[in-house]
Amino acid sequence: MAELEMRVAIAKVPRAGEVESGDTLEMIERPGGGFSFVLADGQGSGRSAKTLSHLVATRAIALLKDGARDGAVARAVHDYLYTYRMGQAAATLNILSVDFAAHKILVTRNNPAPFFAITPQGLRSFNAPSAPIGLQPLIRPQISELPVAAYTYVVLFTDGLLRAGERRGEDLGLPNYLAAWPAREGRDPQTLVDSVMQRALELDDGQPSDDMSIVVLAILPRSDAPGLRRLMVSAPIIATGHYEPPDEPEIEE
Repeated sequence: MAELEMRVAIAKVPRAGEVESGDTLEMIERPGGGFSFVLADGQGSGRSAKTLSHLVATRAIALLKDGARDGAVARAVHDYLYTYRMGQAAATLNILSVDFAAHKILVTRNNPAPFFAITPQGLRSFNAPSAPIGLQPLIRPQISELPVAAYTYVVLFTDGLLRAGERRGEDLGLPNYLAAWPAREGRDPQTLVDSVMQRALELDDGQPSDDMSIVVLAILPRSDAPGLRRLMVSAPIIATGHYEPPDEPEIEE
């Protein structure tokens, strides 16, 4: 069997006029082997949405770090948010995991937006009804499993991506775009993320009407030395609060 590697690409952009996105994404190594990515979208936009999504994501990461199963994590985070905010705040939650021990990809979704899987056999949409967490007492996640197989791409996102182009009556047409992705060529997932986000921004004339986040996980034949891991992060440095620079130290001559 060919040796495989996991590659993940992510892009986020805030709503026009906001300093930071109301979406939060966190990553953790799973105690039993593998990785989990938590994507949360807080109700509203701006600082309040960011505070909410950060609360949800960090709670989920802490439970995953303790070894809790993904479905149990989603339920526990919902119960916490519902109790903490008394049913007055909503958030969407996606947990994307690659479980090395079980050799499976797990997607746990409390998000009305679907997610997609691209394989050499074609595009598959996972769109079973799913509600955000926080508003009702009994909310359960939708849990999907996929095998860890070469040339598999998993695409998930917050609902802001699907709203791109609404102002001018156009549609991103994401399923059609993804269906044309040449999975067998093994292209880097960053290429797919960048092209989808660029198209969404063009439809919004560079002024996103909502926070947008997209995550693409790819399972590809390994191209590097055994055991080699890489992580690259790119983000603008933006002042999100009042900052007082330190006084310049006096230099004795």
